Amino acid sequence: MSAVNDTKFNSAVFLLTGIPGHEDLHLWISVPFCFIYVISIVGNSLILFIIKTDPSLHEPMYIFLSMLAITDLGLSISTIPTTLGILLFNSREISLDACFAQLFFIHSLSYIESSMLLLMAFDRFIAISNPLRYASILTPTRISRMGLFFVLRSVALIFPLPFLLKRFRYCRANVLSHSYCLHQEVMKMACSDITVNSIYGLSIKLLMVGLDSLLIFLSYVMILKTVLSVASHAERLRALNTCVSHLCAVLLFYIPEIGLSVIHRFGNSSSHFLQILLGYVYLLVPPLMNPVVYSLKSKHLRSRIIRLFIK
Repeated sequence: MSAVNDTKFNSAVFLLTGIPGHEDLHLWISVPFCFIYVISIVGNSLILFIIKTDPSLHEPMYIFLSMLAITDLGLSISTIPTTLGILLFNSREISLDACFAQLFFIHSLSYIESSMLLLMAFDRFIAISNPLRYASILTPTRISRMGLFFVLRSVALIFPLPFLLKRFRYCRANVLSHSYCLHQEVMKMACSDITVNSIYGLSIKLLMVGLDSLLIFLSYVMILKTVLSVASHAERLRALNTCVSHLCAVLLFYIPEIGLSVIHRFGNSSSHFLQILLGYVYLLVPPLMNPVVYSLKSKHLRSRIIRLFIK
């Protein structure tokens, strides 16, 4: 009997979900999803190409923006196979190993994105509060070390998750509510004690997302305080406009991620549609909006993009 159970465990699959109740419209729904993926990939790739080929953009702000673009590309690519597989081909099955691998990349890239948003807020704070020492503080070596540290931090903290999930036996109806795998949902499919997973997942969420979002908020508070104390009225409006647009991009990333984590852990009676909506906003919208927000608010990058298309 044990051998039979082990066989079932090893060959078990999860069933992903598209838009429940609208399966007959999946082909049509795939059109805007394809559009979002294409715009996200093209937009972030364009930013990387322009920053790489234009020496005048080899500055800390644009280096951090290129890091964010690489992360957004990774997030888009991580969800494309299963999301479009469901919408276009009704391919819902995903093996345990593939599911664990996908959630590893999704969560690690999400936390890297959180770190990149923090670095970009820190960059703006240094540029505005201490412009004369900006270049000496954010040297290429220091930028590389900060980027490497945050990438290693995210990967190291997410690395145990697939192994913690792999030790479980999955004997329930393994139907997930998203078109991709998330740790907070997959762990609830196990017929074992998931206390360790729950505590560990919540701890790293608070450690990284909670701490990063707090530091970003403090950075923008200090930026506004500096601008309001020394700048002219026109400069204040320009800085405020830039800060508001950047904060909107930050909130668009953090609110769905935190909300989705809370709903999966504590909101068993919450709307299933709300879970699905937050799930798509969490992973599809930031890679789509970040190139738009940061490009439009950067005069040099915007003019370089316009010149590229006018040629």
